[in-house]
Amino acid sequence: MVDLTSNTGGIISPNPFWLASAPPANSGDQIMRAFDHGWGGAVWKTLGSPIQNVSSRFGGLNYRGTRAIGFNNIELITDRPLEVNLREIAEVKKRYPKHAVIVSLMVETEEEWRDIIARSIDAGADGLELNFGCPHGMCERGMGSAVGQEPTVNERITGWAKKYSTVPVLVKLTPNVSDIVPHGLAAKRGGADGVSLINTIKSIIGLDLDRLVPEPRVSGLSTNGGYCGAAVKPIALHMVASLAREPMFGLPISGIGGVANWRDAVEFLALGSSSVQVCTEVMLRGYRVVEDMIEGLEGYMKQQGFEKLDQLVGAAVPSFSEWGNLDLNYETVAKIDADKCIGCHLCVVACHDGAHQCIHPDPAGQTFVPHVDESECVGCNLCQIVCPVPDCISMVEVDNGFAPATWNEHVYEGAKLRPKKGVH
Repeated sequence: MVDLTSNTGGIISPNPFWLASAPPANSGDQIMRAFDHGWGGAVWKTLGSPIQNVSSRFGGLNYRGTRAIGFNNIELITDRPLEVNLREIAEVKKRYPKHAVIVSLMVETEEEWRDIIARSIDAGADGLELNFGCPHGMCERGMGSAVGQEPTVNERITGWAKKYSTVPVLVKLTPNVSDIVPHGLAAKRGGADGVSLINTIKSIIGLDLDRLVPEPRVSGLSTNGGYCGAAVKPIALHMVASLAREPMFGLPISGIGGVANWRDAVEFLALGSSSVQVCTEVMLRGYRVVEDMIEGLEGYMKQQGFEKLDQLVGAAVPSFSEWGNLDLNYETVAKIDADKCIGCHLCVVACHDGAHQCIHPDPAGQTFVPHVDESECVGCNLCQIVCPVPDCISMVEVDNGFAPATWNEHVYEGAKLRPKKGVH
């Protein structure tokens, strides 16, 4: 057996899978159904002053006819009365005492923060998440990403929340910044118990080409929205890992952004997250996706010998380094499995037009399997990426006889580098 218990800044949940603050966590009925399917926690859709949402609200980015890989929304915080939300929070905690209920909050003045924090805690919140990330609608009113993009404001409002809260406080950071580290450090200076990231990315998902209006369309107009879904995962992983490896940070992280299966969750956990939040995949497939996520995570941990979740959290952080620390003498070349090759020659086209011109049709014309000129192959991986057959092309390490050497060593110590390829 493996122990999936998660601890994120003092917020305990039976597993690390939380619903993110979004439409799937909009009501008590929804969250209770989610807990029945196995979700360990839920971040309640952001509470604040009543708002009026628009119609339409969502837009999807589809790649070559597949389901949405990217998702855009222009929905704001909850439009349900605060009293109704608080009553439902209390009911959920009464029925599911072992599950984590985190309440997302967004208001303006210190007095408003003090009031809504007290009422949320009285309703049974296990923790609070300060929404400093919303990139549309609310930021124009001085909230959301307008707070998250200003470290001094982030620090000040986090300090207010910590002054009035008796439960852990997480700060949800915006990705709409050039460097996430100063913003994470601002949350720490404000006293945060942890951070959540990333929130959605400011975006336009596309155009209605008949009307020449951005999507989603509200009458004859639209606006920028928040980009999320599988397509944002690389950005989210980078920001999570950047904070996790920052020596001055040291706070727990709840990772968000494109988690669609257990493999995605493991990546976030290994790069420093102690919990993972999911929104888009639930919107596309429903609450039951968590069942496969739990099963997959348990199987992976057993296979790798992890008995507790804490052993996995941050395990990959030491391998995330700067470019200057990479071994310039490490070398790989492409190898094509002739038994698996279907002769599509996508690798040939990609290599000739987009890479280093080292893969060619068989010069003798006796086989449809392409030929790799290893003396010219730089190991760029493009052929493997475009190949439609799993495991047909492998990148194989070459023993070139050169000792490891980094850019720093080469510049400052004169380390010997292997000859460059493609130079005639």
